[in-house]
Amino acid sequence: MEQGNIAVGLDIGTTKIVAMVGRENEYGKMEILGIGKSKSLGVHRGVVNNITQTIQSIQQAITDAETSSGIKIEDVVVGIAGQHIRSLQHSDYITRSNSDEVIDVNDIDNLCDQVHKLVMLPGEEIIHVLPQDFKVDGQAEIKEPIGMYGGRLEANFHVVVGQVASIKNIGRCVKSAGLELSGITLEPLASANAVLSQEEKEAGVALIDIGGGTTDLAIFKDGIIRHTAVIPFGGNVITEDIKEGCSIIEKQAELLKIKFGSAWPGENRDNEIVSIPGLRGRDPKEITLKNLSKIIHARVVEIIEQVYLEIKNYGHEEQKKKLIAGIVLTGGGAQLQHLKQLVEYITGMDTRIGYPNEHLAGDSDSETTSPLYATAVGLVMNSLESKARANRIAKPEDGGPTGDGPAPGDDDSTNPEGETDDSPKEPDKRPSIFDTWAEKFKQFLDNAE
Repeated sequence: MEQGNIAVGLDIGTTKIVAMVGRENEYGKMEILGIGKSKSLGVHRGVVNNITQTIQSIQQAITDAETSSGIKIEDVVVGIAGQHIRSLQHSDYITRSNSDEVIDVNDIDNLCDQVHKLVMLPGEEIIHVLPQDFKVDGQAEIKEPIGMYGGRLEANFHVVVGQVASIKNIGRCVKSAGLELSGITLEPLASANAVLSQEEKEAGVALIDIGGGTTDLAIFKDGIIRHTAVIPFGGNVITEDIKEGCSIIEKQAELLKIKFGSAWPGENRDNEIVSIPGLRGRDPKEITLKNLSKIIHARVVEIIEQVYLEIKNYGHEEQKKKLIAGIVLTGGGAQLQHLKQLVEYITGMDTRIGYPNEHLAGDSDSETTSPLYATAVGLVMNSLESKARANRIAKPEDGGPTGDGPAPGDDDSTNPEGETDDSPKEPDKRPSIFDTWAEKFKQFLDNAE
């Protein structure tokens, strides 16, 4: 099997580490070849706090994935999230030296490079620079300035910022586990790729990824990412509340949440009781499902309200910024019963659960199409797209300066839903800016050896 067609995504979460091996089949869908999962030790709220334990957990997940896929894993694309991630809006411009030439990819790269030089708080670094819309010589709301004439190129940017040390620690763990880092992606972007359709991104949608330690938010409108946020609460705090509220151990609290948990207390009758075995000869505990739901409900409402505040901060209540497609819930926490109804009740927005099965081959088993694996599926998809793009850019070398030309148009194959003229160019242009950052970061890690 040709190694070049295969990509491996590594999702380093707070509760689990997932290594997923995939490739693109002849129909353009992703085929999962193998999956490895291990309990995540040494990660707290998306941030590594014990290097040794994290390395061991990564190695175990990789070994499992190698066993199930029969492929030796050498390089991975890693997702980053965690409570240290924040985002901001920024506007910047460049004055072009020759306004008689049309604007090309280099001009946009120069503008993005300028944003990368923004001074951040100590210890922070810019991870993603995502152009929103452009202005050419004062003409506003331009989605794609390439090919236009103009002297002054201006743009609004969505800038994602993270703690350098936290990102370096993840890189160090991956390298110490004997793996090459082929790329880094923001986890909300990976999850969005896996569960959202192009129509939803155009109409306006908020993706809420409820993980073990954090809840990630990504807002799309007009096909472009508009806002990202990481809320430092996830499924773990719900488990912690059940543990404290019912005076039981964490393992039992987690099982209770998964088997009997509901976000809507009204669904349970007072006489529905579950019995928990006592510790070391002690009497069993009886817990009413109504009480269990009340504990879960209180914490889930808090998480949803924080997310909804971020959606309002983006400007959802303005007519122009309205999110017509509503909310998509994904991640392990999205499996909680009646969560969809509660989110609709609090926000008043249409809600659905996001399963990463739209881009997967038809014969994928039901486990891998669970919301739990949305990030891992998205990471593998991103990696396969990057490889396909690198192959396309490498091919037209003999044509000289056409290296930049064919790539945007070629991208039709990787984005079958993009019907407008400019949408195929989007995926091609933006990751290249990020790829350069990832490349610099990999060089830094190599030098730090």
